[in-house]
Order: sequence, then structure tokens, then C-alpha cells
Amino acid sequence: MLKTPDHQVAGHEAGVGKLGPLVDDSGRFYKPLQGDQRGSEEVAFYESFSSNTNIPEHIRKFFPVYYGTKVMKASTGSDHPHIVLQDLTSASPNPSVMDIKIGSRTWGPEASDAYIAKCLKKDRESTSTPLGFRISGLQVYTGEESGFYKPDRDYMRKTGLDDVKLILRNFVSSNPSSETGQGPGPDCSLVSYVYGGPNGILAQLVELKTWFEDQTMYHFHACSLLFMFNQRLTLEGARSNAVVKLIDFAHVTDGNGVIDHNFLGGLCSLIKFISDIVAEANDRTGTNGEVEV
Repeated sequence: MLKTPDHQVAGHEAGVGKLGPLVDDSGRFYKPLQGDQRGSEEVAFYESFSSNTNIPEHIRKFFPVYYGTKVMKASTGSDHPHIVLQDLTSASPNPSVMDIKIGSRTWGPEASDAYIAKCLKKDRESTSTPLGFRISGLQVYTGEESGFYKPDRDYMRKTGLDDVKLILRNFVSSNPSSETGQGPGPDCSLVSYVYGGPNGILAQLVELKTWFEDQTMYHFHACSLLFMFNQRLTLEGARSNAVVKLIDFAHVTDGNGVIDHNFLGGLCSLIKFISDIVAEANDRTGTNGEVEV
């Protein structure tokens, strides 16, 4: 049975008469193809990436499984082509999720002047231009009674430089809050389990960075990183279940033998922010960081 995703934090949402993604009970995610060339270009990327023997196996884990395309009943009620992908949150009840768009420039080289102007305005009004990334949305599971902390999209659109560290700390806290300077602030109680450690988000980002320092096959314009973890498993002392995935490939272009400095720069900037949060937590607890960046 098809339904709208329960844990979507950014991007186009399905609604009455509104085209958006759907999921089913088998763990598949159906993303409607955009009507212009972006849809065909995203399919072309998945086809290329899936068959590219030059992609290291340890890098493939950062990308959703691709199952092809399918014409099916869309959220609008009409038949529409969809990309069929792995539903990244299906295996985790009540996941905490964060979506971060990477790059100080979020358009490709073939974009029209009108599209560039639209993206440039959004990049300058957010943290994309100064930091090389912007946080598009998040949800943090805080418990059975309180449910999810999930700032609305209007709040996320207005976040600036001073909010980034707060949001990144909220993601690994049991008491997330959108208020700055009010109360004790986020406790970062899960930072060592989610961001830190040999299998945490920071270690995974460093692994991605190593690949981006060398790969020249693709340039990932306007792609996002998705962070996910399950709070219950973390609190029960389970091995780190934090996951990093790359998503949204409608603007990927051929790298033509050139390093993707736009993506790499944003990734390095994000790593610095998270490294600082881990270091602060280590200073408070007297432990040593385990990730070399």
C-alpha cells in the first residue's frame, strides 16, 4: 500500500493534487520524476552510477539502492513516472533525521539565467554561500510521550550563521530547542554515540571526504546529505547506528577530470562544525576523540 513518507524533513511533499514522494510497506521510495530535464538527468545519474565499476564498494553504501523507474499512480491521482529507490528510514522506527544541502553554489553549469538567479538568491539568504552548506530540515525523536522535535520549514528558511551550531547540537540532544540564550541549551547527550566514534557520522563524513578529494567522475550540484539514527538503540547501548546518505541527484554533471571543489568545500566546512561539537563534548567528559580529520 502506498502512502506519504512519515519522516520526510525537506523537499517536495505529496498532498491533495500535489506531486510528491510515496513509500510502500516493502521498503521502497517512489520519487516522481520532475517534468523538465532534471528528471531525466537524475535517472541518467543513477543508471551511470549503478553500472560504474570505478566506484569503490565502500562508497556505494552512501547512496540509496536504485531499483529503476516505474510509471504508477502518483500522489495527484494521475499516472506519472517515478524513480524507485530504497526507503532509507523504513528499517528504523522513530528515526532522527537531518537533511543538509551541500555546496556554496546550488546550480549546474547548464542552468538558465533565471534558475541561477533563483538559486543565488536562496544561497545568499541562507548559509550556503558563507558556509558551503545549509540545513534544510530535521526531526529529533525525544521520547514516546514528547514525540518529535521538528522545526517548521519557515523557521529553517530563516536560520542564519548563528543558528547552525545550535541545530547541529540539537540533533544529538535529548532536549532540543529552537530558542537561543534560553535555559541550559541542548545537552548533546548523544554526541559521542552519533557524531563521534569509529562508526559515527563524523567518521563517515571523513571517509566521504577522502573520496571527494580524489574522484573526478561527477560534480554533485545541489545534492544533500541525510543523517539518520535511532535514539532507542543508541540509549540501549547498541553499536552506533548512525547513517550518512547522499540524496537528490537532479543536477549531477560529468566531472570531466576535475575535482568537485564546490561539494568538497561544503563537506569540509560541515566536518569542521561537527568536529568542534565532538571536541567540546570530549572536553566536558574528559575523553579523547577517535576520528582524525
